[in-house]
Amino acid sequence: MAGRSGGGYGPRGYALPRSGLFAGRPRSLLSRAFARKSVLRHMDWLLVLVVCGLSALGTLLVWSATQPSLIAQGADPRTYLKKQLLNVVVGLVLMFAVSLVDSRRLRAWAPAFYGLTVLSLLAVLSPLGSDVNGAHAWISLPGGFQVEPSEFAKIALIGITAMVFSKRGTPRPGVKACLIALGCAAPLLGLVVVEPALGVAMVLVVVLATMIVLSGMRLRIIAVLTAIVGAAIAMAGGLHLLKSYQLTRFTSFLHPAANLAGAGYNAAQAKIAVGSGGMFGQGLFHGQLVAGNFVPAQQTDFIFTVAGEELGFVGAIVIVFGLGVVIIRALRIASRADDQFGMLVASGIAVWFGFQSFVNIGMTIGIMPITGLPLPFLSYGGSAVFADMIAIGLLQSVHRRHNVFGDG
Repeated sequence: MAGRSGGGYGPRGYALPRSGLFAGRPRSLLSRAFARKSVLRHMDWLLVLVVCGLSALGTLLVWSATQPSLIAQGADPRTYLKKQLLNVVVGLVLMFAVSLVDSRRLRAWAPAFYGLTVLSLLAVLSPLGSDVNGAHAWISLPGGFQVEPSEFAKIALIGITAMVFSKRGTPRPGVKACLIALGCAAPLLGLVVVEPALGVAMVLVVVLATMIVLSGMRLRIIAVLTAIVGAAIAMAGGLHLLKSYQLTRFTSFLHPAANLAGAGYNAAQAKIAVGSGGMFGQGLFHGQLVAGNFVPAQQTDFIFTVAGEELGFVGAIVIVFGLGVVIIRALRIASRADDQFGMLVASGIAVWFGFQSFVNIGMTIGIMPITGLPLPFLSYGGSAVFADMIAIGLLQSVHRRHNVFGDG
């Protein structure tokens, strides 16, 4: 017999679904979120968890690196902690937002993002630009916020280069595609060098070169390009195009003990800080060199020295392992991508993170020159965090398209 609410019983005594308000009640939010065709189910959650772990650890290291000096100034010791937490939260929102976009649509948006990035780099040269640590690379915004467009130049280069090399009907790009890619990269490289941001320029060159090789271009074209790049580097050194402080950085790297009171000071102090941590470190918030602020820019470029002193060799290895997982997952996504665009985007991001991590960690232990590159996901800075998270979103978009295509 049917109840008052419109329900009833079937032939075997089972209750029939109610009509009215509860008719067609949807499944729980959790089951819907991880349904077979849902976005969340097709994300690389190991990559997300590792990125969140690195970001959380980096936030703690930034707090530890900045707390002593803020206390000495009578300021809020949690100032940088609050700012970095905000940066990470906004970055995660950007990551998930980009993850929701189909990679084919991202390909269509690549020229617009490239154009916006070039305009932003040009704005740096205008009165909107401001100097920070000797580099004219920032745009000042209301409320005390600053944006560093050169960080987004990495994404713009990867997107536009992947688009050029993935045109339909051209399985093997030729000289024309190569010239177009180089023409698109030239404004980004030129504007970044003018700032000057030598570290970012190095990343752009390495990423571009790798993507050209992976595009399937003929070896003779690659050989010619290699000769041209070598000649350009020799010309830059012969014509003294590099600024004096940039040359000093390379000189101090080659001869670290030559000028410990000047250019070699940063590298020497960084190695002392990393070595003083021993196996297990002095403990978070207990680093003596960190408290004394002996290493300049220890919350940004030299954040790895804080990890080395306070977390020791074990903590440093955990960071290296986490970054390695991110790079390996990016390479895995590249190998499983369904199209040339996705493969090149994921490969470019893997090279970006791998090269930048190697240079940043290498300069703290004396095997690479000091270039001013932040450590991905750990260094303080809104623009760097946003760019890193957008890159993870791009990887998720490529990964999600592969899974959906495979399931369909």
